[in-house]
Amino acid sequence: MAEKMTSADSHWRARVRRVLAVEAAAVARLARRADVSFVKAARLMARARGRVVVMGIGKSGLIGRKLAATLSSTGTPSFFVHPTEGMHGDLGMLTKGDVVLALSHSGETEELKNVLPFITARRIPLIALTGRPSSSLAKSAEVTVDVSVEREACPFNITPTASTTAALAAGDALALLVMEMKGFRAEDFARLHPAGTLGKRLTLTVGDLMHRGAGNPVIRRDRPVREALEVMTRTRMGAASVVDERGRLVGVFTDGDLRRGLQKDPELIHRRLAEVMTRRPKTLSPELMAVDAFPLFRRLGIDNFPVVDKAGRPVGILDEKDVLDEGLS
Repeated sequence: MAEKMTSADSHWRARVRRVLAVEAAAVARLARRADVSFVKAARLMARARGRVVVMGIGKSGLIGRKLAATLSSTGTPSFFVHPTEGMHGDLGMLTKGDVVLALSHSGETEELKNVLPFITARRIPLIALTGRPSSSLAKSAEVTVDVSVEREACPFNITPTASTTAALAAGDALALLVMEMKGFRAEDFARLHPAGTLGKRLTLTVGDLMHRGAGNPVIRRDRPVREALEVMTRTRMGAASVVDERGRLVGVFTDGDLRRGLQKDPELIHRRLAEVMTRRPKTLSPELMAVDAFPLFRRLGIDNFPVVDKAGRPVGILDEKDVLDEGLS
């Protein structure tokens, strides 16, 4: 039974909706007024011979760290430098060919303003992501992206909320523009994320996950069901691929077939597989992406797929659990 909502609950739910609405409106407004500054900023970063160095203080700094990570993961070398640490030696990390992306809602953050003369003296292109296009930061920048908002979601219009959301969205837009300008592909993304689920989704094939060799249950069609059970038990699979004399797949026998068959025929284990196997079974290709194979298990209600080569020979078997274990569901 659903819990009854109190008047206090209704009040707080309304507050949640208002916060989300204010932040959504800030991003929508940013999208409507997005201009060529986004393109110019992205082009500067895409053409950089060095790295994109991101700077910011406080909440803007946190958004900047995320942006640096997004740029790096999509093919643009980038790192974050805290302006205060920069004034104590970290500015030495900036080199010719770099581009600086500075985030500040006010554009007047003292620590950030202190590093601007160094950036200018080194003739390093500066991109400003700010809510005040007339600020000191904007005036020092080669390109300014306006991320101003009408108000914060905070009831006192103080706490950075809508402004940080807008900055985050603008940063994502810039990163993805740079990615497209540089021709970054899904294959490139996978190479930078080899251990994560995203990388696996883009790289792992059925052939990578299937059980092969001694772990692949294969038996000839002229053998009895009893021997198929031995093969299935040895390989710990719930199915066996049944082949003809030339090693081509002609059927499959599963533990489900065994249970259903025994109800009708107590002598089933002595029958030849050719008599009781499931003919024309569904199969997979070893080249199929593993993430594309997963929906087939659910749609067809199959726990195991024989994996066949171009000649129709079963070179492996894929279990639904193999895909689930890789987090590809």
